[in-house]
Amino acid sequence: MSGHNHYQTLEVDPAATPAEIKSAYRRLAKLFHPDSHHQMANHERIAQVNEAYEVLKDPHRRLAYDQHRHTANAENAQAGVTRSHAYRKPTQTVRTTEIHLQQWLKQVYTPVNRHLANILNSLADEIQSLSADPYDDDLMADFQDYLADCRTRLESAQAVFQSFPNPGNIASVAAHLYYCLNHIEDGIEDLERFTYCYDDQYLTTGRELFRISKKLRNEAQEAIKSVL
Repeated sequence: MSGHNHYQTLEVDPAATPAEIKSAYRRLAKLFHPDSHHQMANHERIAQVNEAYEVLKDPHRRLAYDQHRHTANAENAQAGVTRSHAYRKPTQTVRTTEIHLQQWLKQVYTPVNRHLANILNSLADEIQSLSADPYDDDLMADFQDYLADCRTRLESAQAVFQSFPNPGNIASVAAHLYYCLNHIEDGIEDLERFTYCYDDQYLTTGRELFRISKKLRNEAQEAIKSVL
């Protein structure tokens, strides 16, 4: 893995959204690409920008990269503590890990889990209401309002999820939440497509993605029990 900080390379915050990352990449590519004839054109710099974008645009590679960064930072911090405070008891590390876990549970897991519940638990009732007459303008408007609320909650959950690094001992829980959020985002997009064209395939796919998301959320809840 490259030693460059991909977020610094693209000049974005680690909590940047995919849209912000894409926008930053396009801006920098125009500056540094050799074919742009810009005075800042630079082969090495554009190579770094391309490398950073290839990693950060892919949700799976970005998650792996973020986890690698968090692990490396934690190891470096711990190494510094070990060198300067070698006399401290091992229990201090355990206590620090416990504090980190409790902070993550309070600041990330609890609010994200609440948003997920609000999104996932309402879909069946919303579809049942719409099924009375999908071509009724009022019913469809209510369903679209529900999807808009889902997207707002999803964006809030994504922002919270990226706001605080997860402890290493609950990496599996964080991974389940990450994939759950991704599946919900894809599910909302398919459900929104259904409202435009009434193609049942989009409705079916959206429901299935929500079903998978609910399964991932349940697995995260089970995984967290083994840590607490």
